[in-house]
Amino acid sequence: MREEIEHWWKQALNDFQKAEVLFASKNYDGVAFYCQQAAEKALKAVILFSTKQKAVGHSLYYLGKEAKIPPSYSSELKRLSPQYFLSRYPDASEEIPYELYDKKIAAEFMLIAKRVLEWTEKQFK
Repeated sequence: MREEIEHWWKQALNDFQKAEVLFASKNYDGVAFYCQQAAEKALKAVILFSTKQKAVGHSLYYLGKEAKIPPSYSSELKRLSPQYFLSRYPDASEEIPYELYDKKIAAEFMLIAKRVLEWTEKQFK
């Protein structure tokens, strides 16, 4: 694996580890953000691996299509994608970001990110 791809992949794994720590400490807005980041960086690693082109943007749905992730992931990617903004910016919704999330929602995002990471890892073999 080229070094650049490995960097994207390792950062994706590290972001997921951060999500796990934040989940354990009940910081669910951080879980949402780092799950989105883990999925985004993993998909960008796959795109770079398969096309040799850097992917641009934060839309997980778009990145998933570029990475050729199976369509069965589409709904999950669409659900996780806006967390890039919603989990951090008070003006992205009418709510305070950390109040948008609870354990159930955070667990769902953890599962989505984990599934994307598992799929991604298979693409490198």
